[in-house]
Amino acid sequence: MSQADVVGRPGPGLARAEVVRHRGASRRLLGSEIRMVFRRRRNIALLVLLAAAPLAIGTAVKVSAPRPGGDGPQFLGQITTNGLFLVFTALTVTLPLLLPLLVAVVAGDAVAGEAGSGTLRYLLTVPVTRGRLLGAKAVGVLAYAAAAVTIIGVVGVAYGAALFGLHPMTLLSGDTISLAAGLGRTVEVVLYVVATLTGFLAIGLFISTLTEVPIAAMAATVGVAVVTAVLDQVPQLGSLRTILFTHHWLGFGEILRSSVDWHTLLSWLGLQLGYVVVFGAAAWARFTTADITS
Repeated sequence: MSQADVVGRPGPGLARAEVVRHRGASRRLLGSEIRMVFRRRRNIALLVLLAAAPLAIGTAVKVSAPRPGGDGPQFLGQITTNGLFLVFTALTVTLPLLLPLLVAVVAGDAVAGEAGSGTLRYLLTVPVTRGRLLGAKAVGVLAYAAAAVTIIGVVGVAYGAALFGLHPMTLLSGDTISLAAGLGRTVEVVLYVVATLTGFLAIGLFISTLTEVPIAAMAATVGVAVVTAVLDQVPQLGSLRTILFTHHWLGFGEILRSSVDWHTLLSWLGLQLGYVVVFGAAAWARFTTADITS
């Protein structure tokens, strides 16, 4: 064996160093993506707008003091008896449009925004695969969606406590649980809402891989949410509505019963998982094979 062969052949130490370098690149890419998502002024402004929703609802209820069983969103009448219900009311109000709008803006911009600004080709020079790059984009959007729902939860609890106080919670089934248990149910509701948005997130990410115009990707993603929500209100569709990703968005009321039907909840979340698998795979297939020209 010649000296050239020995020098040209990487040893185990070099191979391990290469693996560590690639792993470090993946972590840096993920951290950079999350920082970029949360540093954009547009995204920050949308979170501030979202935080205003429970503030506006709580103030309106404090001024008008609606009676239990009156007109308005679900849980509205219970806010005056327990500030925790401000969280559930705010989620009921924001889930049909405002939360999907935030997810659509960030998901639609994830890939199309990089392509439109000409930075996508530079990202592809990072020593990670395109699949990992797309995964980092997906994690960034998911982190933003989780932050948006969490903000509603935190602001709702804080403002509800300030205006109406926090007390043992009376569930939809009529049973009363302790305040600690009620806070635990609130956390479960927040986690459920985040999970139900994952299917829509995958759709938005897939649409983002189809164009280099971020505004078009955002508008198309919002359009999908609006059309699906409209179809979900058409009774003539019958059982077909149950396969729409918006159908169980407000199903978190099941968590607010004394005996939670976890089998039903998991089946609803399984529907979202199906959307994630289908549209996540479509986004991966598109992104990993597309000719990146910008």
